[in-house]
Amino acid sequence: MFCAIYRGRRRSDTYLYVPVEGDFSSVPREILAALGEPVHVMNLTLTPDRRLARADARTVMRMLLSRGCYVQLPPQDEERFV
Repeated sequence: MFCAIYRGRRRSDTYLYVPVEGDFSSVPREILAALGEPVHVMNLTLTPDRRLARADARTVMRMLLSRGCYVQLPPQDEERFV
């Protein structure tokens, strides 16, 4: 599965994964507002067994299919939302 990864200008270490490069139509406005202007970092092809630094590839793939985006928060923020 293809995905494009963006970082937020307002939040360091926060990344937005979307299934189509440059298409933010499925990303809630609140998320885009919190991130600020998205800056393209890279494109990836995800597979269930692909290793990612701070996310589970299967979870990312599931979120891209069901919600159209995945937000990777910094570790301290992730703990607040668990």
